[in-house]
Amino acid sequence: MQSSSSSAPPGKRSLYLTLIIVIVLTLFSSITMAESTGEASSEAKVHIVYTEKPTDEEPKEYHLRTLSSALGSEEAAKDALIYSYKEAASGFSAKLTPAQVEEISKQPGVLQVVPSQTYQLHKPVGAGGFKLT
Repeated sequence: MQSSSSSAPPGKRSLYLTLIIVIVLTLFSSITMAESTGEASSEAKVHIVYTEKPTDEEPKEYHLRTLSSALGSEEAAKDALIYSYKEAASGFSAKLTPAQVEEISKQPGVLQVVPSQTYQLHKPVGAGGFKLT
């Protein structure tokens, strides 16, 4: 009867060693990618900023003034502003860094700041867009 502590044949040892190296490298690259993703989180991303409805000025001017207060200049506000909402909701969309989101959240009249999300309602199938049966 052979003992369970016997060594693997030389060919299998190199296979095991190769497998271990591949696993370690895969784990290392996963960790590296996760860390680099964390650094990229300081990039500006589109957010929706909900505000109180302005009563004494045009919505776009109010939104630019609010954004200017948080970003430090009217020029920076104009560069960041994507769209000014004034019908169904009062607010605007703008490209903001996490620090800018924190700053604009403190501004008077700002009710909520949320990341913009895009949802796909239907997945296109084929050239016509939808599968007909």
